[in-house]
Amino acid sequence: MNIIEAVQPALPYIQIILSILLVSGILLQQRGSSLGGAFGGDNFSSAFHKRRGSELFLFKFSVIVAILFVFSTFLNILV
Repeated sequence: MNIIEAVQPALPYIQIILSILLVSGILLQQRGSSLGGAFGGDNFSSAFHKRRGSELFLFKFSVIVAILFVFSTFLNILV
């Protein structure tokens, strides 16, 4: 049995779980700048900001989940 045929029944459930994880990971991240900075207001949060701790973990987690989601989507197209 081919590995793609073995994953085919579980693929929709995997995509649902990955999409929920991706949305929650993105929504938990903090906003980079406020609305006042978009209109030229004096905004100190527009300066360089280095991610640390849980913010760095959420960022890397979101990137990895997004890559897995795209991979599962391409796998779904192939099947």
